[in-house]
Amino acid sequence: MDLDGFPDGILIAGPDGIVEYANQRLLDLACDSVGTVVGLHIADAIPFDDLCGNTWYDCVRPYDGFELRTSISEQSWFSPHGVEFLITASLQREHPAGKVQRVVVSIRTARIRNKRDRQRSDLVATVAHELRSPLTGIKGFTSTLLSKWDRFSDEQRQFMLETVDADADRLSRLITELLDAARIDAGRLTLRRGPVQVDDVVRRVLTNVSAGSGDPFPITAVGDIDLVWGDEDRLAQVATNLVENALRHGHGLRQVLVLNEAGTDGRPGVSFEFADLGPGIPLEDRQRVFSRFWRYGPGAGSGLGMYIVQGIVGEHGGTVHIGDADGGGAAIRVWLPVNEPDALTD
Repeated sequence: MDLDGFPDGILIAGPDGIVEYANQRLLDLACDSVGTVVGLHIADAIPFDDLCGNTWYDCVRPYDGFELRTSISEQSWFSPHGVEFLITASLQREHPAGKVQRVVVSIRTARIRNKRDRQRSDLVATVAHELRSPLTGIKGFTSTLLSKWDRFSDEQRQFMLETVDADADRLSRLITELLDAARIDAGRLTLRRGPVQVDDVVRRVLTNVSAGSGDPFPITAVGDIDLVWGDEDRLAQVATNLVENALRHGHGLRQVLVLNEAGTDGRPGVSFEFADLGPGIPLEDRQRVFSRFWRYGPGAGSGLGMYIVQGIVGEHGGTVHIGDADGGGAAIRVWLPVNEPDALTD
């Protein structure tokens, strides 16, 4: 038996509790030298406790206890050096309810679990903060209106209700972004694929975003743009996020470009690029931009926009690249493969 390549420490003890096998990973985790574990009693080979003097062996008693027990659930235990480990075990019996013939113990470091726990805690705290902000405004204005309605003029009530409506829209957008981010994390982001004219999608997004400010920003389409097969609504979401980022952080748009462009592997595709008028994005921050809840500069949103952009584009088989625009500013280019179904090319 050779389990040296296994990522967890593995120890196997026989019916008398004597260790018959220990892989190299277990020896590394336990900081022991080769040969010091095999031949020891399992209680001595795993001298871990709960920091209160209660040892793993005395607490779980793998060879005693309930006769139908076949496993020992994973729990935290500490080595004599104070390092936390996660230990679980499998009990192999000669027959159901019979004597334990073999104990297989798995030991892994708790560092990765603790890191994930901290990430989950940070995520919960960030989400709670983001949700609380618009809810505070909604609750404040609605409570004031309910308790002091007659004290306000029609104009004041109108202002309060408009503020509540704006905060409700913000809350709805945040919840949508959180759900999209969760779907991307779980690999469950679904696409409704069909033929998409990318330049038309970008042009429509620019029109919608600029509806209250006059004429939309013109786009530069190089030649006849090929159709790509993808989810038109999701690609519109990508374009909207990029336009809003350019307006919020980049001080406005410098150029919008759409063109046919082959990918690095030679596949045909279409690119669209938004160049802004801002200071640009430093090289050291360009990868961090795509992290969840990463924010940059004043007026930052939820910090999920670029994370969602990368997730949607990745689901289409495309790429997102951040570069420098001619004349200054950031240029964010999205490349999408054509991905035309085989049935249409036969």
